[in-house]
Amino acid sequence: MIVHLIDGTYELFRHFYGLRRFTKGKDRPYGGVVGVLQTVLQIIENENGDTYLGVATDHVIESFRNPLWPGYKTGVGIERALFSQFHPLEEALAAMGVVVWPMIELEADDALASAAHLASKDKKVERVAIWTPDKDLAQCVRGTRVVQIDGRRKIVRDAAAVREKFGVDPPLIPDLLALVGDAADGYPGIPGIGARTAATLLNRYGPIESFPSNVLGEQRKLALLFKKLATLRTEAPLFKKVETLRWRGPTPAFAAWTERMEAPRLFERCEKAAR
Repeated sequence: MIVHLIDGTYELFRHFYGLRRFTKGKDRPYGGVVGVLQTVLQIIENENGDTYLGVATDHVIESFRNPLWPGYKTGVGIERALFSQFHPLEEALAAMGVVVWPMIELEADDALASAAHLASKDKKVERVAIWTPDKDLAQCVRGTRVVQIDGRRKIVRDAAAVREKFGVDPPLIPDLLALVGDAADGYPGIPGIGARTAATLLNRYGPIESFPSNVLGEQRKLALLFKKLATLRTEAPLFKKVETLRWRGPTPAFAAWTERMEAPRLFERCEKAAR
């Protein structure tokens, strides 16, 4: 059994802007949504047998992290044409028969981390595949059993590949991000510490909490705050049994959705995959 966990918000951004290259800037109302559904359906079509999968989305952009750091990412700057597809994506996925986790207090990344944690505890699960290139999710990788997949670049990263790329093992990724910062999430890291220095310190001393007091000095408290921002939550009660993630085909509502999105081929492919 392989469990596929997909970052729906990332995929929506990717397909929304990817489509613009072919539409001369004229946005289709459901263009990004159709792209995400096609990506999910491709995963289903590539499976031999039952498919187990879930999609995490940011129902809203802000989360519990925003009050912790004033510069943390918000919804400011997201184009209206893109933001208007957030909730339709969740509804269309549900109509397609896919398990969806729309996150409010937590983020989609937290949902992926929680789902990976829950699925990996099931002995019947051979592998958990987290579909996103987001470096935050590298902290969830465990050996070859929980891996990260960058579908666009066709890259699969297990624990060895994470260490090769970042210079530290997966559990130390939050510490690494805390030290070097994450521009996408809106926190700057510790001044004067680059990726190479950060990896050297972490491999020498372990997590930030174990650093000698003179290493970070007055910046220690700030580094621990950034680590809190970078650490994904794994306690979201998304499901009790992995079996609930098994895709059983589209719901009766999916036909209307594909008509609304002007994507009849999507419905045909989905019906065929279900058979």
